[in-house]
Amino acid sequence: MLDRMRRERSDDALTARVLAAVHKIDADLHDGLGGRGAPSAARRLRRLLAAGSVVLADLNGPVAVAGQAPDEAEFTALLGQVYEHATQAHRPPWTAVPLIVAGELSGALAVREGGDAELPAVAALVARSLDHAALRRARSRIAQADLRTLRAQISPHFLHNALAVIGARIRTEPDRARMLLNDFADYLRYSFSTQGDYATVADELQAVQTYLELQRARFDDRMELTVRMAPEVLPVALPFLVIQPIVENAVRHGLEPKPGPGAISVSGFGEGPLCVIEVEDDGVGMDPAFAQAVLAGERPRRAGAAPDGGRKGVGLANVDQRLRTVYGAEYGLVIETAPGSGTRVVVRVPRFMRGVVAN
Repeated sequence: MLDRMRRERSDDALTARVLAAVHKIDADLHDGLGGRGAPSAARRLRRLLAAGSVVLADLNGPVAVAGQAPDEAEFTALLGQVYEHATQAHRPPWTAVPLIVAGELSGALAVREGGDAELPAVAALVARSLDHAALRRARSRIAQADLRTLRAQISPHFLHNALAVIGARIRTEPDRARMLLNDFADYLRYSFSTQGDYATVADELQAVQTYLELQRARFDDRMELTVRMAPEVLPVALPFLVIQPIVENAVRHGLEPKPGPGAISVSGFGEGPLCVIEVEDDGVGMDPAFAQAVLAGERPRRAGAAPDGGRKGVGLANVDQRLRTVYGAEYGLVIETAPGSGTRVVVRVPRFMRGVVAN
């Protein structure tokens, strides 16, 4: 009985060590076979397989070696066998198996002196890690493309109106015109910044305040602004240009059609592990089904809308898609609205997430 309990504890400890090694190998391969972690992954694989040597190779040849390096000619012949038939090959003392990622041959894992029996299973784990790395790179490319699209959609309507407002005040209020021109320059500088894919909430908020100052001047100060941001969320990183398009949508499609004064509030606070940003206006609102279609990217038009009405919410759909790409399907925008009752747009994102770092 005592011996069995000891064996079970020993087995549990071994399982824990193997799982920890697999987790670390996955982290090493975060950037794929060409990443900086490949040599570390090869060393961990060598220990996991109890092999004399381990080689990770891509389709061009070895990328990481742990232990004694193979003879170049012999190893090239071994890889040729693996890649030609996409099956395990053996040329003593080396054995190699292909790494199949998303149905495509991406490389090989080879061992020398040991680990042959476990090699296919371990290669499957490595392939899964490489698949995850490829998905992360694809998500990053999609997010960058969406950001370029959003920058290209910065409203010429707003640019024209901002310049007209500044021009109208040059003679009557030269000091304010100068301040507004500086705000306009800051807005453009931030919107077209190429420093990275992520910004802090504080940076986004500063850009929003600049944008709203320009809009207040355009509304002859009939727009009431309220900004409340809890200090703990200011350093949180989130995708670049998330808050400003939401605020622009509130101004253009909430307050502009509304007669008389209007109000916009921007608030942010922590909610457990989440950062919550809310943008609310007391504008004309919209039908909830219309809002849902906007987020789906269907570019609907309201009855009686101007010919450019199809552009309504294009920025919101872009922001929603980028949030889902970066954080997952459960982290899109939430729109609460009704005709004549204003609109509130809510953003919830993790306060901390690996790879989401403001530059």
